[in-house]
Amino acid sequence: MAKAPSKTTKTAVKHATLGFGVPATSDPHHFKVIIPKANTGKVQISEYLGLQAQSDEFAVIDRVLLDRPRWTAIRAEVQRTFNARLKNHDVKTASWKVGENVVDRLLGKELCVLAWAVEGMDMEKVPVAVRNWLALRPEERWWLFGMTAMSTGGINDGEKGWRLALRHALGDVAQSEQLKPRERKIVRNQIQEPDVPYLDLFGDEY
Repeated sequence: MAKAPSKTTKTAVKHATLGFGVPATSDPHHFKVIIPKANTGKVQISEYLGLQAQSDEFAVIDRVLLDRPRWTAIRAEVQRTFNARLKNHDVKTASWKVGENVVDRLLGKELCVLAWAVEGMDMEKVPVAVRNWLALRPEERWWLFGMTAMSTGGINDGEKGWRLALRHALGDVAQSEQLKPRERKIVRNQIQEPDVPYLDLFGDEY
């Protein structure tokens, strides 16, 4: 008689992922962090829309380029935070490496919020920005990403609008509460895109 699959096996199959929580499916919506070999090379964060893209022309959105010192200042805390979330959902963890790093679509949005905030920030303020970012709830980071991405979410939009607002809000302790959205109940089936393959691992923490 065939042995029934164990609970562990079922979980492993259900949560088959790449990198930081990206579902191992065909062309999922995700982010990619490209870390060059050169220590002076800039780190690029791009969004890959996958099956959500309306055309190949708009399938990839380059979100931000970070100077290496700023990336170095945030990478460890971001990795620790993301891995804690992944562990909480029984998903394998990951670590940053030279080359391409894939990141879950929601975690990628959160990373962009921090990267946008620190991209032009004085280095001495970066630790403050990281602490303020950590103090935000995931859905607050998603909200900030959505507001910023609508008008100033491109790689060359760092000196205007919401990008500047994020820099000032997260870089200054006194202002960090000002950009928080009002707490609201979000119905899960209202934020999920139908027929789009992703695990939605982080959307149940409202």
